[in-house]
Amino acid sequence: MNHYANKKSAAESMLDVALLMANASQLKAVLEQGPDFSLYIPLITLISISLSLQVTVGVLLIFIVRWNLNDQSKHFRLNVMENLATGLVFVIVVVNVFITAFGVQKPNQKA
Repeated sequence: MNHYANKKSAAESMLDVALLMANASQLKAVLEQGPDFSLYIPLITLISISLSLQVTVGVLLIFIVRWNLNDQSKHFRLNVMENLATGLVFVIVVVNVFITAFGVQKPNQKA
């Protein structure tokens, strides 16, 4: 059981890293467009929130993997931490939907 949970948490961590890299790339694109971009502040805010939540979920997953599932006294804490991580992942998905909806486009190059 513990081996399965560790593999599951490791897979979640890899997906979290992939999304973290995508958000860092989006942040770079927004910063390159500069404050003249109409949605500059909302996008910076949303991407920052997403990045912060992703780091929080990453730390939670590290704690979840390190604790022994076979220890009955830790089951309640692990359950709370798993539920918290799942809730935060849902919030991250919603925030990233808004980031995508606002769009991060490259500025038009005038010839």
